[in-house]
Amino acid sequence: MTKEYRGWRWSAHIILGLFALACILPFVLLFTSSVTDSKVIVTEGYTFFPSSLSFAAYDYLWQNSKMIFNAYGITILTTVVGTTASLLMTSMLAYPLSRKDMPGGMVLAFIVFFTLLFNGGLVPTYMVYTQLFDIKNTLLAQIVPWLLMNGFNVLLMRAFFMNSVPKPVLESASIDGAGEFTIYYKIVLQLSLPIMATIGLFQALAYWNDWNNGLVFVTDAGLFNLQNVLNRIMSDIEFLSSNASMGSGSIIAQLPSETFRMAIAVIGILPILIAYPFFQKFFVKGLTIGAVKG
Repeated sequence: MTKEYRGWRWSAHIILGLFALACILPFVLLFTSSVTDSKVIVTEGYTFFPSSLSFAAYDYLWQNSKMIFNAYGITILTTVVGTTASLLMTSMLAYPLSRKDMPGGMVLAFIVFFTLLFNGGLVPTYMVYTQLFDIKNTLLAQIVPWLLMNGFNVLLMRAFFMNSVPKPVLESASIDGAGEFTIYYKIVLQLSLPIMATIGLFQALAYWNDWNNGLVFVTDAGLFNLQNVLNRIMSDIEFLSSNASMGSGSIIAQLPSETFRMAIAVIGILPILIAYPFFQKFFVKGLTIGAVKG
């Protein structure tokens, strides 16, 4: 190993290490801010080394633990069911659109693309889902509207099927007597794990971070997902803090509104941070598909 090569390698390691720190440090600051005393944040600002620690924000969250755990259950259920259904529907639409011999395939592809440009609007969408499909205050309200199908994901998966699934393999399976569903299930899906994992992660993040459906279609607090519950608790704290001077507000004024925002963020992103490393290998595999070995 030459000295020049060793120097380049160390330089690359240092640069990548700095990029890694730039990604990690915001999460460290987020956590330290969530356990910092609110008065310290007001006087000293956000810092990695607070002069005084306080777990008041997490204590307040623990007092609402029953509601938060129920919201976790709703969020996990809607994320798993919604992501699974979305992947199934997206792949079943993208596969026939990727076949050049499908009659009307270009027209259907344009219709899918058209949905990326225009939508029905909030009021008509609300009326359709609440009056026609009657899903208000149901779990379907957290799954179906705006999230279940995405035209961009359909076109992305269609492009993957067209460019990365070998046509001779599909033709051989057809000659051997396999039907279209058998080809789709046993060949196409087996060769499309990277794109399925990528779109699955996109959908899972969308479901996990969604609060709009709960805001528009759900009024039953028992069906709120995690984001709706945390947003509601945050709104309650802000309301109590802003009206503390109108009553016996000495205790209310001490509610950790600043640190509570950070504690909410920690609770919201922690499961995603835990799950993400398990999907990383699929992203790496997806990046190397089509690469040519030297």
